Amino acid sequence: MPSRERPEAAVELLLERGYTACEIDFGGGFWMDWAFAESFGELARDAGIALSVHAPIPAFLGHLERSKKYRMAVGMLDHSAGIARSCGAELVVVHPGFLLGREREAALDAVVEQLGELRERLEGKERDVPFGVEVMGRVRELGTIEDVVSISSRLDWVRPVLDFAHLHAVTDGGFTSAEPFAMVLKAADDLMEKGAPFHIHFSDISYANRNEKSHIPYGQGTLRADPLSEALAGFDRAATVIGESPDEESNQAIRAVLFGEPGPPVPAAGDRLFRA
Repeated sequence: MPSRERPEAAVELLLERGYTACEIDFGGGFWMDWAFAESFGELARDAGIALSVHAPIPAFLGHLERSKKYRMAVGMLDHSAGIARSCGAELVVVHPGFLLGREREAALDAVVEQLGELRERLEGKERDVPFGVEVMGRVRELGTIEDVVSISSRLDWVRPVLDFAHLHAVTDGGFTSAEPFAMVLKAADDLMEKGAPFHIHFSDISYANRNEKSHIPYGQGTLRADPLSEALAGFDRAATVIGESPDEESNQAIRAVLFGEPGPPVPAAGDRLFRA
């Protein structure tokens, strides 16, 4: 979200930048009230901007016990889904949780079971929006592409969220040609319902020992958008690509590669509309 002050300002800035999608960033916590969500959703629809919601980072499932942390996670996911319904968001993006000392299959079973219980709760509130489980960036934790595909294949309302920066990190820089991008896209395409777009996160990334360190300006690492663009051309499916670069210039550079057109001028450093 380029502005949290007013829905009108946020949509105006998105259009100035040439964006047609926006992920509402609740990763650090909720900041948007119901009135803001409804107004922003209406303005975004009129402007042709597709919305998604990223749930708070602690809002993961697959807990060992139905403890306070589990109940808090369920509450946050419930609220995220409510905001998504209010603003007309396409899906709610969540993280898949952790192994917590279990075998991988046991952890995946717990995630699927608890997501199923959550779905029943959301259906009762008419908040049953699609969810997306994100591929993570730590090689020995839950959240590999295989994990995400497994979860999504067992719940028809859950889609894979393909974070190619994370995939680049866990493969020690393996995404430098179109082939690995195409393999991951095919795994998602094979299980997604017709008409649903790929949901992709993209930025350059620094990593060590096959674990992500941080998102970095485009060009400072080795991940490029050109092979993603080439791979997407081989699928009869739309794609929503969310730029996660730490700077606007990088997001615009990625956008120019993927959509074949230059973005609007990048503001000078310190421009009040784009400060963190």
